[in-house]
Amino acid sequence: MPRTAIKISVVGVGFVGSTIAYTLMMKGVASEIVLVDVNQRRAEGEAMDIAHGAPFAAAATVRAGSYEDTAGSDLVIITAGTNQKPGETRMDLITRNSAIMKDCAENVAKNSPNALLLIVSNPVDVMSYVAWQVSGFPRERVIGSGTVLDSARFRYLLSLAFKIDPRNIHGYILGEHGDSEFPAWSLVNIAGMDIDEASHAFGDRFTAQHRADIAAATRNAAYEIIDRKGATYYGIGMSAARIAEAIVRDEQSIMSVSTLLNGEYGIDDVFLSVPTIVGEGGVVRVLTPELAPDEIGELVKSAGLLKQARQQLG
Repeated sequence: MPRTAIKISVVGVGFVGSTIAYTLMMKGVASEIVLVDVNQRRAEGEAMDIAHGAPFAAAATVRAGSYEDTAGSDLVIITAGTNQKPGETRMDLITRNSAIMKDCAENVAKNSPNALLLIVSNPVDVMSYVAWQVSGFPRERVIGSGTVLDSARFRYLLSLAFKIDPRNIHGYILGEHGDSEFPAWSLVNIAGMDIDEASHAFGDRFTAQHRADIAAATRNAAYEIIDRKGATYYGIGMSAARIAEAIVRDEQSIMSVSTLLNGEYGIDDVFLSVPTIVGEGGVVRVLTPELAPDEIGELVKSAGLLKQARQQLG
């Protein structure tokens, strides 16, 4: 059963972390939210700003603190790290963010040894692996935000093409949260129809070019946003809060989070996004729906690239 008193700590309260904390409060996901940042005054200011909206949201306390103040957290969300700059890939962040993640994971494990970890820092798949190794937590209690946002972008773009509500479209972006991610077209479901059936039902207007354009637009979305406004935070803030909600309310929701694979699709020892049941214990079960042969190839390729990137860290 879901618990009623939930403590969530957010480590790193820049644009992404503060947006996550704000969304958590507005959705009523936690009864206590603790914000931690190397810039203590920034954390204090964000906590004050969010807390002042208490009369308009579900009851919750929001405060800034140190790692010691995060003790006893049910869930710790780590967004700490340097930002992705225009023209920079998520993998370019790997070296400088790994040291930050190690420090965060060590402090979280020390103060909240029974917590779940939700990693949002980029490159999220590699950072999730670092957090898992450093914390010593079991695989089910370390989750990366993965391609949950990418999958939402994918569904949104499909909704524009079909002119229907994105909530009525099921589909996933799998693999790395990054340049090797890909849409699993074989898993797209619209009113019980696969993508080919849906295309026919809507007048055969959805072409191969539409597929290519939507895949590219999904993959490049973050770059386009960063080029225009310098950072992305609303979409990832909402998606991370959605994952947190599924965890603390024990929803058993299926999400494309980044999780440690252990033989699924012949892949192991790498964090990667595949459809996963998420609940109170974190990763409840990793699903392995049948994929098209070319999609399995893309997944294996993505895993290989992530392992190569991880080797840069020794």
